[in-house]
Amino acid sequence: MMRTFVFLPPVRRATGGVAVLRTVAEVLARAGREAFLVPRESGQAYLEDAAAPVVPWDALSLSPGDCWLVPEGWPNALAPGLAAKARCLVYVQNWAYLFSALPQGADWRGLPVSFLAVSDPVRRYILETIGRDCPVLRPGIDLARFAAPAKKPGGPLRVAFMPRKNKALAEQIRDGFTARRRGAGLSEVHWLAVENMSQAEVAAALSSAHVFLATGFPEGCPLPPLEAMASGCLCVGFGGFGGHDYMRQAGDFPGAYAPWWELRDVPWGGNGLWCADADVAAAVNGLVQAAAWWETGDARLGPALAAGQATARACSAQAQSEAVLTLWEEMSRD
Repeated sequence: MMRTFVFLPPVRRATGGVAVLRTVAEVLARAGREAFLVPRESGQAYLEDAAAPVVPWDALSLSPGDCWLVPEGWPNALAPGLAAKARCLVYVQNWAYLFSALPQGADWRGLPVSFLAVSDPVRRYILETIGRDCPVLRPGIDLARFAAPAKKPGGPLRVAFMPRKNKALAEQIRDGFTARRRGAGLSEVHWLAVENMSQAEVAAALSSAHVFLATGFPEGCPLPPLEAMASGCLCVGFGGFGGHDYMRQAGDFPGAYAPWWELRDVPWGGNGLWCADADVAAAVNGLVQAAAWWETGDARLGPALAAGQATARACSAQAQSEAVLTLWEEMSRD
């Protein structure tokens, strides 16, 4: 049976991308496959409770029949796999970093590697730039943690956002939206900054919010909007290219965005009010429409929230686990 070794880059804390890499190894290990986590640096606190065995970098020993999984931003980490003639699998979690760390003069097409994309837009980007098609392995969210409450809080509309995602643009959107509200004689909304929180605190914050403002780009397959959908929020904002794997337009506000590329078929309809990346004015318009839907009981709100719930269910941790096992079974037969 093919052994799998998953490279973990040196990071101070467990980022979303590292969490996805760790999950891949843990799913395989729980299923009885030989799967190992290989951190570049020892002493990573977030590995203390890992459900897959950890192999120190200095103890790594690969064989030709092994799979060596490396994220796209760390091409130098491919060296042990290439030297051992192992199966080198590059997991592209963000299209924006596919070429960012390649040594000068290097070309992905000249390396004996295969690719794995985190979303369909990322798959398309790899195909269009390198000419290589690949499978898609989406991340998943914990639906036991992120869930919609029976009823959202009363009082002012609550808008959640993540300041670390393009903070300056988020502030511009907030200022523009506030000015629009004041000009229309409408009450202030409550802004909920989701930062420096545990996962449980993030879940509680999203559960209490009516609207989630997504300001992240570039993105491979962003999880915060999915977590917000699962929590019963109406999402507004940017897709980061990769987010349009699952984002579908529900709004008709000025600046409502329709991607130029063909979207994959999905069983849900419009699940958010989406605008082009960095289009502040359109994002303000989207927020204005989202607020109006909540505050006037617009008939379009219910279907959009239901579509968000359907989207979240399709992107669950269980769906991710099943996809990992199916993909590795297919690779084992190659």
